Amino acid sequence: MTGHASTPTSDVPADPPVHLHLLGGFRLLHGDTPVVVPRGLQRVIALIGLRPGATRSNLAGLLWPEVPEERALSSLRTALWRLRQDPCCPLLVSGDTVRLDPAVRLDVDDLVATAARIRDGGDPRAAADALAAGSRDLLPGWYDDWVLLDRERLRQLRLHMLEQLAADHLDAGRHGEALQAALEAMAAEPLRETPHRLVVRIHLAEGNAFEAVHAFYVYRDLLMRELRLEPSPAMCALVDETLAPIRQASRRTPAARRHEPAGRRDDQVTAPPPGWTHREPWTDRGAPPARGVR
Repeated sequence: MTGHASTPTSDVPADPPVHLHLLGGFRLLHGDTPVVVPRGLQRVIALIGLRPGATRSNLAGLLWPEVPEERALSSLRTALWRLRQDPCCPLLVSGDTVRLDPAVRLDVDDLVATAARIRDGGDPRAAADALAAGSRDLLPGWYDDWVLLDRERLRQLRLHMLEQLAADHLDAGRHGEALQAALEAMAAEPLRETPHRLVVRIHLAEGNAFEAVHAFYVYRDLLMRELRLEPSPAMCALVDETLAPIRQASRRTPAARRHEPAGRRDDQVTAPPPGWTHREPWTDRGAPPARGVR
């Protein structure tokens, strides 16, 4: 692990900020300088960042699950020794626990903090941060069990954050901002119903019935094509309520038809005479012609 260290002076900060990025791929920055970390040590740093305060035994079991515990602990000791030889080491070891140095800023922590601010409300800056936070997956291309678990955890955290943000904007009448957050959640998971339902609600709140119905049928077609499923009753109810007045206006009751003048019954159908039996046009001439034969 290598970086470019500078000699502290009165005019230059002694400790440049350290940033650890795990969303979108592993990157460790010492100030503006990328720090080169071997892949094996990247796994150690990433796990410690995602499991703050974890014990050595826990870390070793997650990093080397296929080997005996003693051998895994030995591998962890070697990895920690190698990391601590570098002046850019972002770790603190205290007894049996290992954690990131408090000076290290982790992008995963920024996502979690933004989601908490959206959940608690009252911070206008959180809305702008939420749209960009966590837009990339955790450590793409890594398939360790602990990575897959945390990747799904953070994905769900971001989806719920965006949906909460969209709902808050909708309740406040900020329809444009609500639609932006809902579409961001929809792009993250196109088959998830909640953001589609929010989009329908936003269009209805704006009075755009066509947009609402269109959004519903786009999602229904996607769901049927990909999973052979129908939208939930809750989502169908949104559109049913919208279309009900239109259906009622376009459908006359039998009683109303009987009281209308004959000339105004534009959809009147003459009833067949008694004893009449429907037959296809060719039944008087025998069997229907074969296809393609004239």
